[in-house]
Amino acid sequence: MRSRDVTVVAADAELPGVLGLPDAARGVVLFAHGSGSGRFSPRNRQVADGFHEAGFGTLLLDLLTEAEEAIDARTRHLRFDIGLLAGRLTAAADWLGDAEGAAGLPLATFGASTGAAAALITAADRPDRVGAVISRGGRPDLAGSALARVRAPTLLVVGGADESVLRLNAEAADQIAGAHRLVVVPGATHLFPEPGALDAVIEASVDWLDRWLPRRLS
Repeated sequence: MRSRDVTVVAADAELPGVLGLPDAARGVVLFAHGSGSGRFSPRNRQVADGFHEAGFGTLLLDLLTEAEEAIDARTRHLRFDIGLLAGRLTAAADWLGDAEGAAGLPLATFGASTGAAAALITAADRPDRVGAVISRGGRPDLAGSALARVRAPTLLVVGGADESVLRLNAEAADQIAGAHRLVVVPGATHLFPEPGALDAVIEASVDWLDRWLPRRLS
């Protein structure tokens, strides 16, 4: 397992991230963190560890700069700027195409909360690059009209006790163009803090990648 700090240059920002690659990685999962979260999110790091054990690399990336995080902590509006987040995530997907150790590996996007919309928009904008999408407690509805352009197989994982988000996911699922599945983790709330809830997310996600992520780029 190799892990290194990286910087992804988007059009208007330099974004810090952590690229983790197991030996003979089968693919890379690009994370889009949710509201007010970043590359040090304990929940996404736990999910990333599960992907590493299954042979998949990960890129955990801050989609906001340090200065923007400070602004967002006061205003809470940048975390909902889906166009900004998606543009930066797409830049990261392009960056991975040339990154040492990751170039040529199949790519999936993984979004939590508002990051799920960015993950879906990147998949819609890079249909030849993104082979699968996973949303954890996400807001896919915020992807809007991009849902109809998503061809990558998409997994939506929602807590059974997260009723409003579950409803939004069910409505968004009907708009996704490609193969998709909605998985409900019984009794789990929005952040999946319940015992075994994140393990269920990891299991469903790895199964999805095993099924849908191509072994190599065409």
